[in-house]
Amino acid sequence: MTARYGIIGWPLGHTLSPALHNWGFGRLGVDARYDAFPLEPGGLPAFLDRVRTGEILGLSVTIPHKRAVMPLLDRITDRARRVGAVNTLFRDGDALCGENTDVIGVVAPLRRLASLPASALVLGAGGAARAAVAGLLELGVADVAVANRTPDKAAALAVDFGVRAVAWEARMDEPFGLICNTTPLGMAGALEGRSPWDADRFPEGCVAYDIVYNPLETRFLREAAAAGCAAVSGLEMFLHQGLAQFRLWTGRDMDEDGARRLLLDALAARPAA
Repeated sequence: MTARYGIIGWPLGHTLSPALHNWGFGRLGVDARYDAFPLEPGGLPAFLDRVRTGEILGLSVTIPHKRAVMPLLDRITDRARRVGAVNTLFRDGDALCGENTDVIGVVAPLRRLASLPASALVLGAGGAARAAVAGLLELGVADVAVANRTPDKAAALAVDFGVRAVAWEARMDEPFGLICNTTPLGMAGALEGRSPWDADRFPEGCVAYDIVYNPLETRFLREAAAAGCAAVSGLEMFLHQGLAQFRLWTGRDMDEDGARRLLLDALAARPAA
């Protein structure tokens, strides 16, 4: 029988996850399919009952369910517990378990840098920011700071992870080695022309990392590259968190290069906003 997987969120909107995972299933000859399941918050407990019957074997989890799903699971990995959010459900025998592969996605492209920056600033204080901070700490970055337009949110995140909070207005005052944007500024649509950073304020030789992957080159990354900085696209985070999910569910590795080409082609085929 065809195994079923999918993604839950509300509103779910257009997601590249079905294209990625269904391509992987097809390439490896896995009898499975991956569907999008738009799910309002109130429907989460009943939907998980369906998962527990074995009808659905694994799920990607996105807003607003990443935290709400945690008390409904049998087990949560240490990584997901540290982040305080789950983005992946998988089965271990009869147990329904939660993991956070967003952290794996954040870390993967940074491991390929010639050298790891000694300091990093994370812009934002939501779930992606928490994953970014957790990933940077896993890598051993010595000085990690967070900045958010809402100071209380930045302060709370900083306390949770034992890092520094920096005032949003002062975010460009220190020469951080890595700047990671986890805000929606630059995302396709109404925010596409915006950036969380001034073009003339990038520290010399810094790494600019944008979690946004649509468009592939945000204004933030474009201006960072023009300033001579290394730029890391959010597509790499999306790709690697998906590869980690696929491995959890199937025990097999998707072709990374092929999956990257698939995602690049899918983004290129999207109509302009």
